[in-house]
Amino acid sequence: VESIALLVKQKRIDGVTDLRDESDQEGMRIVLELKRDAIEDVVLNQLYHHTQMDSTFGIINLSLVGGEPKVLGLRDLLQSHIDYRIEVVRRRTQYDLGKARQREHIVEGLLTAIDHLDDVIRIIRRARDGEDASTQLRTRYLLSEDQTKAILDMSLRKLTGLETQALRTEQDALKRTITDLEGILGSKERVLNIIKAELVELKEKYGDPRRTAIVTAAEDLEVEDLIAEEDNIVTITNTGYIKRLAATSYRSQRRGGKGVTGMETKEEDFVVNLFVASTHDYILFFTSLGKVFKLKAYKVPLAGRYAKGKPIVNLLPRLEPGEKVEAMIPTREFPEDQFLVLATKKGRIKRTSLAEFQNIRVSGIRAIKLNEGDELMDVQIAHGDEEVVLASSGGYANRFPITQVRPMGRTAAGVAGMRVRGGDELVSMSLPKNPGAELLTVLSSGYGKRSTLASYRKTRRGSKGVRTTSAKFTKGKVVTVQIVEPQEHLLVTTKAGVVIRCPVSDIGVKGRATRGVRLQRLDEGDEIVAVARLVEEEEQDAAVASAPPPPPPAAS
Repeated sequence: VESIALLVKQKRIDGVTDLRDESDQEGMRIVLELKRDAIEDVVLNQLYHHTQMDSTFGIINLSLVGGEPKVLGLRDLLQSHIDYRIEVVRRRTQYDLGKARQREHIVEGLLTAIDHLDDVIRIIRRARDGEDASTQLRTRYLLSEDQTKAILDMSLRKLTGLETQALRTEQDALKRTITDLEGILGSKERVLNIIKAELVELKEKYGDPRRTAIVTAAEDLEVEDLIAEEDNIVTITNTGYIKRLAATSYRSQRRGGKGVTGMETKEEDFVVNLFVASTHDYILFFTSLGKVFKLKAYKVPLAGRYAKGKPIVNLLPRLEPGEKVEAMIPTREFPEDQFLVLATKKGRIKRTSLAEFQNIRVSGIRAIKLNEGDELMDVQIAHGDEEVVLASSGGYANRFPITQVRPMGRTAAGVAGMRVRGGDELVSMSLPKNPGAELLTVLSSGYGKRSTLASYRKTRRGSKGVRTTSAKFTKGKVVTVQIVEPQEHLLVTTKAGVVIRCPVSDIGVKGRATRGVRLQRLDEGDEIVAVARLVEEEEQDAAVASAPPPPPPAAS
């Protein structure tokens, strides 16, 4: 009880409000009162894990088998004991058979003497001594030495009619006994039945009621068994900091004012990605070198709303120097009919079943085979027959059905998704689900615009696509082409570290092949390097509100 109280105080056992020892002369009873929102199975698993309620001890099954010491498993132990019991029963039966045959031999000699009583008495009376009488009896009636000895030792009372009948009855019983014992020695099944009967006899004679209860053995406890399943918000910042927040911390507060999510970050840092995941979900981390790592969501550090979080590289210590996390996908299951779409900077694209990523080593596995000088650019999950829009830094966008990319194995290099010119590279991939979606195009020179998805005609996989900027305006490279909503805000970051916030609604809707409007005035030598959708507190609250409730904990 004291150890449980200490664990509760140390927060190693959560959800306990009161602990009482109600043990008395009738038995032991410890009562734990739990918080209203506590999960009984989680608390019970914590008790099993941290206290002596569940203890494990090791044994060595060292046995002498044929005079040789051996370490045996349970099956071999049982088999060795059965073999030993078979040998005991056989040797005991063999001994009993020998005794019965010996007694039958004696009784047969006595009955022979009684049947020839007058002649036997005459031989004995005429004999010089006992040895001479024994010799004459053996010669006359073909008796053994043991039989003649029993005859000479027989008392006169054995000559009565009652004793004679008793000997004949004994002879019949001995014959039956011998037949039965020979049958036991000739049948392994009868030997095993004797062993079973003797075990039952021991149980009935010496058995007593069990003092402990037999319950279904609990499976080995994993860390996951000690963690309550609940929805969490996972956020990632521009500089690679990640954290996990309890969804209740948003539901319990009113939605606040404008600005980035409450978070202590550097001035140039901001949240660029957010998703809701259960603590028991997996998060797939895809890196620039084409590798993928898998981590349980509960292993992401739980932090407060204003904490900065932890660098992603600290969660994935097997990252190589210069390797960066480019995409994260949360998932609970790995169905074969759901696909991940991977795109590289050199324009390659691949569609692979999510089931291919179910078994991932701690050191990570290859998610895509990259050509020399290529890097993984983005990974997104495809839920159906979406379209994909690939955009290059050279000002082109290629729109085509994702079904044009056949499913491939995990280690495949993919196929050509978009033809990029020398010096250009893929900068973004979008999977629009709404035909009326709008695409935002931002140039490094500070210009940007919104265009309707419909203005981008469908081409085919592997083509260079269509213009997403004005052919006459060649100043600056395309930084991103991504789907946006009018109510969203953008954070635009420059090479000099200047960050501005820009409402999407302030960016005009222009034609596809236009340069757009000026988003930011840049100093000489400066340029835009990154554009991210700003994650508002309202959006975080909405994400939590729309998340399905976690399934109930499994019954113990």
